[in-house]
Amino acid sequence: MKRRIVAGVTMLILIPGLVAAATKPFEKVGTYSAQFLKIGLSARGSAMGSAYTAVASDASSIYWNPAGMVEQTRTQVTLNSVVWPADIDIYFAAAVFNTPYLPGTFGVSARALTMDPQEERTIYMPNGTKRFFDAGDMSFGLSYATYFTDRFSAGFTAHFLHMGLADKSVESLAFDFGILYRIGIQGMKLGMMVQSLGGEVDFDNRSSKHPTLFKVGLSVDAYRSGAHALLAGPAEDPEPAARGGNCHAIFWRRGICAERCDRDHGGGNS
Repeated sequence: MKRRIVAGVTMLILIPGLVAAATKPFEKVGTYSAQFLKIGLSARGSAMGSAYTAVASDASSIYWNPAGMVEQTRTQVTLNSVVWPADIDIYFAAAVFNTPYLPGTFGVSARALTMDPQEERTIYMPNGTKRFFDAGDMSFGLSYATYFTDRFSAGFTAHFLHMGLADKSVESLAFDFGILYRIGIQGMKLGMMVQSLGGEVDFDNRSSKHPTLFKVGLSVDAYRSGAHALLAGPAEDPEPAARGGNCHAIFWRRGICAERCDRDHGGGNS
């Protein structure tokens, strides 16, 4: 038992460092579009720092890892709202459901980033021209996931994106692909996901790519009596920012109280 726990924790520590070292030369900060696709869309998933890749099994798994949708046997709906500084709001709605006519699990989702209208300013009229403009991004997604074996599931989401600024707008497509493997030792799960994979968009005669992310998460139920502890540690490669990866330990006490500790391998905070 102890050897299995030690082996799992060792993997949590090593995987993020290896990914960070391998991707360091490819940093291209500030050259990507649709940055709203990187914003976490549920309180629990965001709190776990993307470790949710290996844990997600509710309707929010459409964002975190669509392969986890298969664990839902009934229809589930999630609604989320995130308030950011500068009057920026992000809204997310998703539903996961099964149908008796087709195998697998289906999902639909929508998200939007909005902000209050801004007054136009120029060099010659820095106090405003009395003309206003707005900006915002939207996406609509269709998801599907299925079991390939009793331990292995996979899923994908196809997104239609709309991004607008003043009188200019662009549309594009993006795709998420995820897998989830249930190892069968201490509830251990290995999740992997490629997020926001797509082509380039041409906004104001400037081409830019989507912020494609690659995530790997490993979770394990370390204890099953008394305090229930869930260890989860992702190796994350957000190419635009190249933060590296991080490890998380979430300790649940009787399913009511949760404690969390973190370790950042990419040069950030811990």
